[in-house]
Amino acid sequence: MSHIVLFDDGNHKNVLLEDFSGGLAVQANQHVIIDSGNGMILDPGGHKIYSKVLAATTGLLGKAKLTTIFLSHQDPDIVAAVNGWLMTTDATAHVSKLWIRFVAHFGLDRLVESRLLGIPDSGTKLPLGASEMRVIPAHFLHSPGNFQVYDPVSKILYSGDLGASVGQDYREVTDFDAHEQYIAGFHRRYMSGNRAMRAWAKIVRGLDIELIAPQHGALFRGKPMVERFISWCENLECGVDLVDELYAQP
Repeated sequence: MSHIVLFDDGNHKNVLLEDFSGGLAVQANQHVIIDSGNGMILDPGGHKIYSKVLAATTGLLGKAKLTTIFLSHQDPDIVAAVNGWLMTTDATAHVSKLWIRFVAHFGLDRLVESRLLGIPDSGTKLPLGASEMRVIPAHFLHSPGNFQVYDPVSKILYSGDLGASVGQDYREVTDFDAHEQYIAGFHRRYMSGNRAMRAWAKIVRGLDIELIAPQHGALFRGKPMVERFISWCENLECGVDLVDELYAQP
């Protein structure tokens, strides 16, 4: 699969990178946003794909400069190679303040640790060229310190693990009912509970979303499909809602 341009108005560009995952490692999507000569990479991945993702990102940026690294949460498929990114660029990396001292265990060099910045629980806004990315709280979906990025220019919500699908062989969801088999098990087991899902649904319904881009699997494009997914999340029993099914004597 080659790179997929999700949005491009001549000044602002959103690109889904080629799928570099393989083997035992979970499939993961890396996204790059470029605006007015400045670039941002979202959830850049671990050591196994670092060199390929770095080369692809550098090629996409051209004369633009990578200024921002967004880390939705602390999982290794997101943050494991962050030291390499900070050592080879001048970018700042942003992750929940809960995870700063944990991310350091992936081998963060003392020379770059000042460029790993904590995001407050309430979220923040990250400038990118002439635009501003909105960092939206999505705590407990699944990580207790978890964020998503909303791009108001392209109207894309980068949803991290929420919306992740496993095992499908397509890049965009065209039939939600048929797609449910690829998302149901993951969300029931990884997401913390319906209360967090309902809180998330309430906050994102206030955004003008044309596309939801999860960190794993297929995209949800178009307002009807976006609303269908939000409604599905809003009504899903998951995590602690199912705790009686999970706790048993071995």
